Amino acid sequence: MLNFGKAVVKTRFIIIAIALALLVPSGIAYLNTRINYDVLTYLPKDIETMKGQDILLDEFGTGAISMVVVDGMEWKDVSKLRQEIEEVPHVKDVIWYDSFVSLSTPVELLPEDVREAFINGDATLMAVTYDTGTSDDDTMEAILQIRKIAQKNVYLAGISGIVTDTRDLANAEEPIYVLIAVALAVVVLSIAMDTFLAPVFFLLSIGMCIIYNLGTNIFFGEISYITKALAAVLQLGVTMDYSIFLWHSYKENEEKMSDNKLAMAHAITQTLQSVVGSSITTIAGFIALCFMSFTLGMDIGIVMAKGVLFGVIGCVTILPSLILIFDKAIDKTKHRPILPKFERVPAFVAKHYRLILVVYLIIWIPAAWGYMHSSVYYQLDKTLPDYLPSVTANAKLDEVFHMGATHMLLVDSSLESTQTEKMCDEMKHVEGVKSVLGLDSFVGAEIPREFLPAKITDALMSENWQLILINSEYATASDEVNNQVTQLNEILDRYDPKGMLIGEAPCTKDLITITDHDFNVVNWVSIGFIFAIIFFVFGSVSLPFLLVLVIEFAIFINLGIPGFTGTKLPFVASIVIGTIQLGSTVDYAILMTSRYQSERAAGKGREESVRIAHLTSIQSIIVSAFSFFAATFGVGIYSNIEMISSLCILMARGALISMVTVIMVLPAVLLMFDPIIVRTSRGFLPEGEQKGLFGKSKRKAQPQG
Repeated sequence: MLNFGKAVVKTRFIIIAIALALLVPSGIAYLNTRINYDVLTYLPKDIETMKGQDILLDEFGTGAISMVVVDGMEWKDVSKLRQEIEEVPHVKDVIWYDSFVSLSTPVELLPEDVREAFINGDATLMAVTYDTGTSDDDTMEAILQIRKIAQKNVYLAGISGIVTDTRDLANAEEPIYVLIAVALAVVVLSIAMDTFLAPVFFLLSIGMCIIYNLGTNIFFGEISYITKALAAVLQLGVTMDYSIFLWHSYKENEEKMSDNKLAMAHAITQTLQSVVGSSITTIAGFIALCFMSFTLGMDIGIVMAKGVLFGVIGCVTILPSLILIFDKAIDKTKHRPILPKFERVPAFVAKHYRLILVVYLIIWIPAAWGYMHSSVYYQLDKTLPDYLPSVTANAKLDEVFHMGATHMLLVDSSLESTQTEKMCDEMKHVEGVKSVLGLDSFVGAEIPREFLPAKITDALMSENWQLILINSEYATASDEVNNQVTQLNEILDRYDPKGMLIGEAPCTKDLITITDHDFNVVNWVSIGFIFAIIFFVFGSVSLPFLLVLVIEFAIFINLGIPGFTGTKLPFVASIVIGTIQLGSTVDYAILMTSRYQSERAAGKGREESVRIAHLTSIQSIIVSAFSFFAATFGVGIYSNIEMISSLCILMARGALISMVTVIMVLPAVLLMFDPIIVRTSRGFLPEGEQKGLFGKSKRKAQPQG
């Protein structure tokens, strides 16, 4: 490894040249990576609701549906508006009153279901279908064009509008995320370190690695907007530790050696040995997300694991090259360290460790209660500000037509009209169903379907399937609509076992079921990974339990706070935050425990070993936690996208809670369980002693004489 360090030092100018050159293809690839703004597309492709979406597009040429509320407009103007919307590229059809009867036809002659579905006083409703998918770029462009055509009292509601507004808001905010994270990180590092300029090179090195990471995402085809928004911020927060360690190691070696190049070579060697173990735990936490059935977890997990790997590589190649090249300039910006030594904290913990453990056990009770009583929400428009057009339109649709969701029912086209009508009649009596509109709704089962205009029959009938629209009074993701979907599926199964109920609400119901399962899987997989890593790092049976319990305690507090404040979290936050917090902050515990191990192996007693480990690691833990906090907190406060804001606030808070827990609780745990640790772990006793894994310690027999 020392030879590797010497090679980096020797080729530092070449490394910087290559690093700068790689920014060009990485930047181009980053700009050309498609971003997916619809989280529902990450549901498993083999579930019925997702298969139904494909059938809808393949058989009917319809990939998405929007509802347009027109309030207080004369009908001739509404008809003109309908025609203008139909001219928008990728709009397949616009179904309204004049799609099946002349404007001169009295409203009273319309079937009651149709009349109630499309007309309410001065307001009327149009259904717009698209020939592209819900979150396709072409659909979103069509949404924007329809909004330009629409007048003041026209509201376009539906999932595609939500996706469009999410895209526009995320694209506007993401550059600010990076600026906020960088600015706050510079402040923290300037306070924590003895130089103002070194943090700038830390951020330059990490920034390059972030661009490499985002650029290589092009090989995946697309990534989620959540992943894109969090990748830079998370990578900055997680990999900053590696840069700090390299700097401290370099300064220590520089004091021992007259040659700063040799000092850097040794620093690179020491950094590699330290950060590889640290990065493995972080990568393991992110890889655990890949075990989710909801593949957004894999999207976040792979991108972030890759980001950590790039961070390690950059820390031992790009950063040392920058530091050596600008070493003189860095020295000119030196200042006295501002952070204190925190010498009183280890003494306090050592004196009161039994009381600390009692408090620790007591706090577990409310933490667990809050954790189990925290609630989440799945309604996508709840993650966006109220002023956005899609949110306003959905509220208007609910206000005027009492429509919270629109389901789409696919049934066999050969199902007899009488059976279809009977099924629809049953569905109309399901609580919360406002209307059920199929072909027979427009003419009645006693009149041949051939009397309907081609636009209606093409929109609702294909060779193999017929489409029925069900308007619900209940909001997507509510308990009421989920029960309603269950009842509708039960009725459907009696008439057409192969039929499918699809749409945003059925998809979201599947999302709830799948992510509930994923939550448990990801938690246990991440704990298993970290448990195994700690086991192999320390050769210990007891430490994996003790260290994981300490960090899980911090996670329970973090995720339990919303249970007491009544704050609802977006569903993604509840799934991924525990894994991210465990993977990224268990390093704090490993850092302190490693030093404790070294001191015990050197022959020092329990109290002295814990005191030294505590004193020498506390500052590093505080700097690391506040760096992570700085990278995420500002973004959480600034972002108007609740999904992003909640994740960042939880990560920022989690870093501080983990910091306090490791600083206060872990030393107390080590003091209390020292006899068990040294008897069930490798390398915690001097070389002159041996022990069995579970046996008592025994000293080697000394030669006589």
